[in-house]
Amino acid sequence: MNPKKNDKLNMTAPVREIIVISVLSLCLVITCGIALMIGRYHIDIVNIVKIILNGIFGSGSAGSPADSLVVFKVRLPRILAAVTVGATLSAAGACYQNIFRNPMAEPSLLGVTAGSAFGAAIAILFSFSVAMIQITAFASGLVAVAATSALSTFVNRNGEKTLTLLLCGIVTGTLFSAFLSLVKYAADPYSKLPAITYWLMGSLASVNMTDIKFASVFGLCGLIPLLLLRWRINAMAFGDDEAHTLGINTKVVRTVVICSSTLITAAAVSISGMIGWIGLVIPHLARMLVGPSFAVLLPVSILLGALFLLVVDSIARTVFSIEIPLGILTAIVGAPFFVALLSKGRKGWL
Repeated sequence: MNPKKNDKLNMTAPVREIIVISVLSLCLVITCGIALMIGRYHIDIVNIVKIILNGIFGSGSAGSPADSLVVFKVRLPRILAAVTVGATLSAAGACYQNIFRNPMAEPSLLGVTAGSAFGAAIAILFSFSVAMIQITAFASGLVAVAATSALSTFVNRNGEKTLTLLLCGIVTGTLFSAFLSLVKYAADPYSKLPAITYWLMGSLASVNMTDIKFASVFGLCGLIPLLLLRWRINAMAFGDDEAHTLGINTKVVRTVVICSSTLITAAAVSISGMIGWIGLVIPHLARMLVGPSFAVLLPVSILLGALFLLVVDSIARTVFSIEIPLGILTAIVGAPFFVALLSKGRKGWL
C-alpha cells in the first residue's frame, strides 16, 4: 500500500471522531436552548439569555418574575435532569456491552433497575417523602447488584465467572421484580398503586435542583473512573487473555466498571424512574457513528444519550395535551429505531 495513502486513512478516523463529538456537543447546546423556550408558556431566546446571565452574574435585566420562575424552577432542572439521566444510562449501557462483550447488555443487566424499582415501591407504600423515595430507590439498586455479586461468588467455583455473573444478574432481577409485584398487589389500588405505577413508567416532571445535585454527584463519581479507564476497557473487548498480555488487571478493571456503572444507573433511576432502551440503543448508534473504539465510543454515547432523552422529554411535555411518561416514549421510539439499526448495521458489532 502507498505510505501516503495509508497515512491519509489513519488520519481519517480521528478527524471524523472529532467532527462527530463537536457536532453532537453543538446539537446538545442548541437543543437545551430550544427546550428552554418551548412549552405551554413560551419564552423567547433573548429573555432566556438575560434571565440566565442575571442568575449567574446577578446583573442586568432579569426579565419578568414569571419568566424567571419558569426558567429556573421548572425548565432548567428538567433539562439538566434529562441530560444527566440520558448521559449516565447510555454510558452504563456502553460499558456493559463492552466489558461483557454482549450486544444486548444494558444498565439493568445485573438487577440494579429492578432493585431500585422495588425500593421506590416500598417507600411509596409506606408514604415516605420524595427525598426518601429517591434515597431508598438508590440504596435498593446498590443492594441488588451487591446481591448479584455475592450470589455469583457463592455459586461460581471453577466455571466461567462472567457468564455466572450475568446469570446471577438475571436471577436477582427476576427476584426483585417478583418482590415488586408483591408490593403492587398489597398496595392500595386507589392511591398507592397508581403512584407506584406512574413512578415505574418514568418521568422528570417533579425533579428539582436538589435532585440534580444528588444525581450529578454520584453520576460524576461513576463517570470519571469510566472515562479514565476507557483505554483499558477498550482492550478488554478483545478478551481477557489479550488484555493480560497488555498488562491490564482485568479483574480490577471489571470490578471498577461494574461498580461505577451501578452507581450511575442507580442515581439516574432514583430521580427518573424506569426509563428503558437508552442504555441499549444509544451505544449501538454511537458505534455506527465512530466505530468500536471505546476511547471515543464512551464520550459519544454520553452525548447521544443526553441529546436523545432531552429530545424525548421535550416531546413528552409539549406535543401532547397530557404528559406521556418517558418510559413509554423511549420504548415507542427505541424499539423501531433499534430494528432499523439492526437492519442497516454491519456484521459483528465490535
